Amino acid sequence: MEDRLYYQDAYTRTFAAHVQKRGQEADGTPYVVLSQTAFYPTGGGQPSDLGSLNECRVVDVEEVDGEVRHRLEVPLPEECTEVTGQIDWDRRFDHMQQHAGQHILSAAFLEVAQAETVAFHLGKERVTIDVRLDELTADVWEAVEQRANQVVLENHPIIARFVDDEELASLPLKKQPTVTENVRVVIIPEYDYNPCGGTHPARTGEVGAIKILGWERHRGNIRLEFICGLRALRDYTRKQATVRELAKLLVTSEAELIVQAERVLSERDSLKAKLAEVEKQLLEVEVRKQLATAEREGGARVIARVFPDKSIQQLQQFAQLMVAEAPDAVCLLAAATDDKTQLVFARGQEVNVAVNQLIKDTLPLIAGKGGGNPAMAQGGGQSEPHADEVIAHARKLLAQLLA
Repeated sequence: MEDRLYYQDAYTRTFAAHVQKRGQEADGTPYVVLSQTAFYPTGGGQPSDLGSLNECRVVDVEEVDGEVRHRLEVPLPEECTEVTGQIDWDRRFDHMQQHAGQHILSAAFLEVAQAETVAFHLGKERVTIDVRLDELTADVWEAVEQRANQVVLENHPIIARFVDDEELASLPLKKQPTVTENVRVVIIPEYDYNPCGGTHPARTGEVGAIKILGWERHRGNIRLEFICGLRALRDYTRKQATVRELAKLLVTSEAELIVQAERVLSERDSLKAKLAEVEKQLLEVEVRKQLATAEREGGARVIARVFPDKSIQQLQQFAQLMVAEAPDAVCLLAAATDDKTQLVFARGQEVNVAVNQLIKDTLPLIAGKGGGNPAMAQGGGQSEPHADEVIAHARKLLAQLLA
């Protein structure tokens, strides 16, 4: 493993190497294999390093059949046999913080809740672990988080090294290695012993704050989201700015923000209820107005209207009020916008017409879909032909049914 410089020193940022092999992936992406590399390849839940070889950008690194392939944005010039590699250090150190933070947090879960970690993923924004727990209570995650951050503040050394079978058998491993050769163990003395091939800082203090963001049930376990170090600082800064802006908008202090937000939401709900009552009263007036001028067809009063400014829910409410007020009424209602037409048909108890069949026979005009029952049905489709034509068509069909 001497050619893997990231194992010798995770802080290596630049290196020189000889180009041993050139190739092209099935999708056409060029790659090179080097005599040695500081680029960590994707593995163990940790994404690869990125950076550059000379002037060529490294877009991915992966170990394939024992060789580390550096996939490039463009091919290296043919005459180029020696390269200088440059690691994207911000990305590397972020991965070191997050991966070591995962070790610390997982060990804290074992210590506090006797819960082992069964999966780990280091994402671009957040990190997740799956913990073997039936449920997670606030007091448990707070205790775990506090213990993890205590380990960070104690600034323990983090030792990563390859071990032979004899030493491996003597270590109190938290889990067994998945390989049988070149076993590498990451050790936080007297706290955590874990087989791992990832990159880590030299001491726990470099991990920075460890913050659990949330959790959910996932395939019988608990999946947690967390972040560490500079990610946690950026997240706190962003959220603090949000809190300040909200406090300004609500004209309150940060300490009173939740109380003020609850008050605003309560006032909003009260206004919505009052508005709904006023809208209902206006609809009732409109219903009575329409009934007064309704046409008679075969003993039924027919109300056929196109509204340019009502939602499907308002059409439904209008129709419900109408047939409740007049059991002998039939409503053919439409709401038209630039891109769609919505229909609601309804009939009172005294009218023997199945409006779900009527709307089914009407919707093909607008390539629409819908459904309902014999007393009320709804549907929608394209805006052409115009809603007036659609309602006129339905009116003719209704006349035939009522004749």
